[in-house]
Amino acid sequence: METTDAKAVVNDGKTKNHDDELMNDSSKRIPTHQKIAYGFGDFGNGFMFDLGQSYLTKFWIDGVGIGAGVVAGIFAFTKIFDAFMDPIAGSVVDNRKKIGKRGKFRPFMMVSAIILGVLTVVTFTMPDGLSMNQKIIYAYAAYMIWGLVYSFTNDPYGSLASVMSRNTQDRSFMATTRQIGSVGAQFIAGVAFIPLTVMIGGSNQRLGYFWAAAIFAAIGVLMFGICYLGTKENVHVNRSKTAQKEGFKDYFKVIFKNGPLGALILMTLFTISAMNTNNQMMVFYAEYNLGNIALQPVINAIMMGCSIAGVFMIPTLTKHFGQKRTAMWSFAIGAAANLLNFVLPDHVVVFVILVTVGYTALAIPNGITWAMVSNAIDYGEWRSGVRKEGITYAAFNFSRKIAQSIAALVSAGVLALTGYVANAHQTAGALRGIKAAMTLYPGVCLVLAAVVIGFLYKLDGERFGKIANDLDHGRWEGGKIGDK
Repeated sequence: METTDAKAVVNDGKTKNHDDELMNDSSKRIPTHQKIAYGFGDFGNGFMFDLGQSYLTKFWIDGVGIGAGVVAGIFAFTKIFDAFMDPIAGSVVDNRKKIGKRGKFRPFMMVSAIILGVLTVVTFTMPDGLSMNQKIIYAYAAYMIWGLVYSFTNDPYGSLASVMSRNTQDRSFMATTRQIGSVGAQFIAGVAFIPLTVMIGGSNQRLGYFWAAAIFAAIGVLMFGICYLGTKENVHVNRSKTAQKEGFKDYFKVIFKNGPLGALILMTLFTISAMNTNNQMMVFYAEYNLGNIALQPVINAIMMGCSIAGVFMIPTLTKHFGQKRTAMWSFAIGAAANLLNFVLPDHVVVFVILVTVGYTALAIPNGITWAMVSNAIDYGEWRSGVRKEGITYAAFNFSRKIAQSIAALVSAGVLALTGYVANAHQTAGALRGIKAAMTLYPGVCLVLAAVVIGFLYKLDGERFGKIANDLDHGRWEGGKIGDK
């Protein structure tokens, strides 16, 4: 049985290597309040990020009047652009030499989060009097700038976990709090955002979206503030002040020389595109396939509420079954639920049950992924002798951006190809397309994710325990860290 508890390995390592200087002790745990505070970062992140993933498609198509095919192009291009901005953000973070008492990542994260809040409101704004071409240009520009700032927020936030603790149970706990924060924000956005836009704007969709986005963005920045104030960078890292600055060649070296990271990148293409397609299509499925848009917040409340409960199980599941096995079984269950939802006729109760099972089964491995990324960062340091948190996390985040682009292409692309007409009665072909994007696509993606994690991800608990022990004693695969 795989285990993520490396304490025994670490303690054994300290006995055998008592002559080495102990830089860190991976068997020790950090305070619980720090691990909880870390999760507030993704809670705040979700208040801004999930709005764009779930509602910008509908805002631009139904609220602004941009065609579905054009919206698909906007999302696809901007997400690919964002993906290539991640190496820049990661390099800037890693190249930072003057590190004060607040740490390397926290100040970067907080300042960027404030700017991101402002830009979230800008993306849900469309000035009056613009021609259709001008509206499209505005949408492109606003979302591209938003994506750039998001990279400078999310890369240091994701890297922060790896220097808060090296203990595997701490990392599982932080992965849990982060995923609870993420799904919690999705829950609130899924339940409250559309009703809030209607309450504020009535029939004026643009007004409602603007003020609802402003409220959500303000809460998001506040949540990042809690994360900033409540966390601390506890892991001692040997950082060379004379190291050369990194560029794109270092970015690709990180990807191709870190096997566990490569597996996570490939897996994420499937998992994140599946989750985002689900979130984007829910409002369309409720309004047209089920015939009542008011069902959207109700279904999201059930689906995401159960997902939060499932995420709470991550520490227990990974302790008993390990990260890899838990992820694989979750993918299998999620795939079965989504594929059943596709072949069965549209029925509210059946749909809600199966979509809830599928979404919960996806939320669990998505949460575990955060701990896996921190482990991959340590693995990269152990293999190379140089720690590169920012650029390693940027490489992982690259896959998330590409996955988001794929989800946008699937969601808006299916609408365009099947003859969707905004605010109108939909044809049978359009309804089939909405259902396929909502259920069939996530089902296939989860099958592929299970294959990837099963055959390509080889960093199990025992192997990571040995790596953590070496790093605790200042060693990498080729010798003493800092001597290279």
